[in-house]
Amino acid sequence: MRRRIVTTASSGKGHRQKVAHVRRAAQGPGSHHLGKLILADRVLTCALGRSGISGLKREGDGATPRGGLRLLSGRFRADRVHRPSSRWRGINASDGWCDAPFTPRYNQQVRLPWPVSHETLTRDDHLYDRLIVLDWNISRRSQARGSAIFLHQARIENGQMKPTEGCVALKVDDFRRLASHLSGLKVIRVL
Repeated sequence: MRRRIVTTASSGKGHRQKVAHVRRAAQGPGSHHLGKLILADRVLTCALGRSGISGLKREGDGATPRGGLRLLSGRFRADRVHRPSSRWRGINASDGWCDAPFTPRYNQQVRLPWPVSHETLTRDDHLYDRLIVLDWNISRRSQARGSAIFLHQARIENGQMKPTEGCVALKVDDFRRLASHLSGLKVIRVL
């Protein structure tokens, strides 16, 4: 069943921002990591962290952080997918993301090779073929509060959407269709 949900919210400055909401889906055995991403009249199933949603996010806990996550930038693998819009930047083999707490570049993009713990953005799987960097612990970083929280493509195994390490993930077709509607989106609010 689809229903229309208003996704604009006042920013307090006299104008409105476009907001998407993420909520946990109805729970059943093996579904604690499933959610719903709600944007305008679209309600899409999404994968959340293996530990569900948490207001006390920590590095490595596998939880999706609760709160408003601003969309900072869109990235894509030009060797695998078409650029969703002119604002999206390509991902290349030297792009990484530092996830080593208590280092100066914690939770920031880095150039590979990188000497401490990091993620490689050019993954062999297709999770990061399209991704949006979400502002969790970036604008105001706190050590060990979690890193690399993205909106990215979901891992599907045996027809089932698998949990993330804390990100929000969409099925490939849903992400591709949604990408063109993200230009006005400012915030994903995880409830």
